Amino acid sequence: MTSLDLTGDVVDLTRAICDIPSVSGDEKALADAVESALRALPHLAVLRDGDAVVARTSLGRPARVVYAGHLDTVPIADNLPTVLDGDILRGRGTVDMKAGVAVMLKLALLEAPRHDLTFVFYDHEEVAAKLNGLGRLVRNHPEWLAGDFAILGEPSDGTVEGGCQGTMRVKITVPGVAAHSARSWKGSNAIHSAGAVLDVLRAYVPRQPVVDGLRYHEGLNAVKIEGGIAGNVIPDLCTVYVNHRFAPDRDVAAAEAHLREVFAGFEVEVVDAAPGARPGLDKPAAKEFVELVGREPQAKLGWTDVSRFAGLGIPAVNYGPGDPLQAHTDGEHVPVPEIRRTLEVLQGWLALA
Repeated sequence: MTSLDLTGDVVDLTRAICDIPSVSGDEKALADAVESALRALPHLAVLRDGDAVVARTSLGRPARVVYAGHLDTVPIADNLPTVLDGDILRGRGTVDMKAGVAVMLKLALLEAPRHDLTFVFYDHEEVAAKLNGLGRLVRNHPEWLAGDFAILGEPSDGTVEGGCQGTMRVKITVPGVAAHSARSWKGSNAIHSAGAVLDVLRAYVPRQPVVDGLRYHEGLNAVKIEGGIAGNVIPDLCTVYVNHRFAPDRDVAAAEAHLREVFAGFEVEVVDAAPGARPGLDKPAAKEFVELVGREPQAKLGWTDVSRFAGLGIPAVNYGPGDPLQAHTDGEHVPVPEIRRTLEVLQGWLALA
């Protein structure tokens, strides 16, 4: 089994973690290495569920901070092992999100932090939500995740990104009447009729609400369209798939009601949905952390697993090294100074008197 040295440099640790391939579904080797490294620290209680590893302090502090990060990556694209190019670390997982995982492991060395800490290293984040390791822990062991504030180590360019948007995908079915294309007037072209759905989308003005001091930008977009069975048949059915990204001042039910109002008169079916998460930056631990980071917090424009913490009543933010736009790219890379700064910020926060 590969061993991890938590006492060395955080950049070397990042490289070691990245160089253990851990594409979704193949996280066991890395989870084993993480578990072994954490079990060597006597101040931590270590728990495991599948390829998710949880480590907790029990110091009797008045507040508990949960720090979470996923172990898996998208498939490798000839971008491992990692390459250190000056101040740039290149390779699969460097941004999403092994640099954040390395920071977590370094923080696990703290024997007397000012808050009790829970570290959550989980599997299957990059695949279907039903497989998500954090979701499995929420279902099987919610008590392992209890806390007052949570940080998800997803890349955020070293800026606190509060909460996250909710997401909903619906399919809008437009009926028609089949006919031979040589006698098209005998039928009704469902694809043509679907133009009315596209007209609604083109005219739609998305909200930009301010939630807990952060401005979110919603979206409503067609992402797929299906229709037609042959080159000489007028289609009797057309389906437009629409994705809605909604601000966390709306829950899933409110977002669905909004879409049914927007597409009144059309057949609308919800395909999937996930709630957003309010930033919760007014909570003492969150407010204190944002002040220490020293950068203007931003709204998270996208969905992340902070939503799962929000579902447990725990305010959560995204904070980690690297540009999220680098995630999943063949040229994925992270600036070394950002890894070091993230670790320094968190160590300083947790060491405050």
